[in-house]
Formats: sequence, structure tokens, C-alpha cells
Amino acid sequence: MAISGFGRKEGESNVSAPVNSGGGGGMANLSAFIDQGSVFEGKLSFKDTVRIDGGFKGEISSENTLIVGESGEIEATIHSPTVVVSGTVTGNIVASDSVVFHKSAQVDGDIETPSIVIEKGAIFNGSLSMGKAGAKASGLKSVPGSSDKAPEGGSKN
Repeated sequence: MAISGFGRKEGESNVSAPVNSGGGGGMANLSAFIDQGSVFEGKLSFKDTVRIDGGFKGEISSENTLIVGESGEIEATIHSPTVVVSGTVTGNIVASDSVVFHKSAQVDGDIETPSIVIEKGAIFNGSLSMGKAGAKASGLKSVPGSSDKAPEGGSKN
């Protein structure tokens, strides 16, 4: 299924590329935009920033930033370095860089990210894990070459 179209007449599209996020506080240009009133179901993968103001159900994976606008309604598992939510998300989010919930955000699902900002008024129901996204505790290693670290099995003295 092509991303353009979304039930519109031929030649009309709710997906634009590229567009400026306008008023997004310096956000980079968008590579795609799913407009309010559009509904999409399936798997969405992208390399650049995408903004969703319509409905989406399925799986989302990104190499950059996912922006869920105030009218966005997402029911999906999300894997993206950065996720910015102003709308509604139902599903788990794994973000390797950061997650931002604006005051209008409503999120139901588990979050895994090293950094999170939740504005006053945002609603979040779920669990939060702030270890490095995708890392397991057993995978932690010490920084080599630090002069104030004790040798393994001994004490520093």
C-alpha cells in the first residue's frame, strides 16, 4: 500500500514532503505528514522526521523523530530515537534518545528511554524504564583507563 492516497481522490494526498513543522520550537523539517482526518493501519518505517496528526494503528519504527500532533491518535508499538507526543498514544515506546510529553499528551503504555520530559497536564499510565534503551544491566561495563578505579578483585590503596 502506498503511503500517499489515504482514501483521497487520485492526485490528492494527506502526506506532504518536506514541510516545516511551523511553531514546533525549532524542529527540523518534516519528511512526511499524516494529516488530521487520515487513518492508516500497518507498519510505518522512516529515516527522517514524521508528524502524525491523524490516526495510526500498527507498528512504527524510525531512524529519527516521531511527532504525534494534538489530534494524533496512535495505537502502536513505537521504536524511534526521539518521540514527541502532544496527542494520544496507546502502546509501548522505545526511544534511544528521548521522549517528550507535552501538556495535551495522553499516553497508555510502557516507556523505555534514557531521557524523558513530561509537561504538567500530560497523562501517562504505564511503567518507565530509564536505562539506556535496549541495554540490559548485565551489559554494563566500566570505563577503561580511569585512574581512580580499583583493579578487579582488589581495592584501591
